[in-house]
Amino acid sequence: TATVLTQSIVNEGMKNVTAGANPVGIRRGIEEATKTAVDSLHAMAHEVKTQEDIAQIASVSSASEETGKLIAEAMEKVGHDGVITIEESRGVDTSLDVVEGMQFDRGYLSQYMVTDNDKMEADLDNPYILITDKKISNIQDILPLLQSIVEQGKPLLIIADDISGEALPTLVLNKMRGTFNVVAVKAPGFGD
Repeated sequence: TATVLTQSIVNEGMKNVTAGANPVGIRRGIEEATKTAVDSLHAMAHEVKTQEDIAQIASVSSASEETGKLIAEAMEKVGHDGVITIEESRGVDTSLDVVEGMQFDRGYLSQYMVTDNDKMEADLDNPYILITDKKISNIQDILPLLQSIVEQGKPLLIIADDISGEALPTLVLNKMRGTFNVVAVKAPGFGD
């Protein structure tokens, strides 16, 4: 809707400029009309306060009462600062899954980093997290950090642009020996 409205404003503005109207005057008129429209929208708006209000709005927007209730439930669970992602289901059921913490679609760089062999998952409880936009290929670059982690006995999650060279096998070897618990993942791309 916003794109169609903007295109219409541009088209009509260009027609008027072509017909000899003052472009600065047209710009001022568009700015005043925008302010008036925004003020009118603010005057008409009312705050959504209850879960029922959210469910009603979501039901109308999705054309489904069931989906509206799920969206309202999701908003209640994640709060104002949470993120809601809607994905197409592989089955016929509509469901709500709440993920605590952070989730992105990249896996561990080595299968030897799994903590649950049945599920092939790597779960870390309260780990230190190293996030870098650099490629880690030399273990010496992060050795002081690793020594500190070993002393404290806490797990480490490394999110890096890439981990290659001798760094990855060294991390895996230390994980397998039980020196420390580490999971390395490749950083997600922008927007992932």
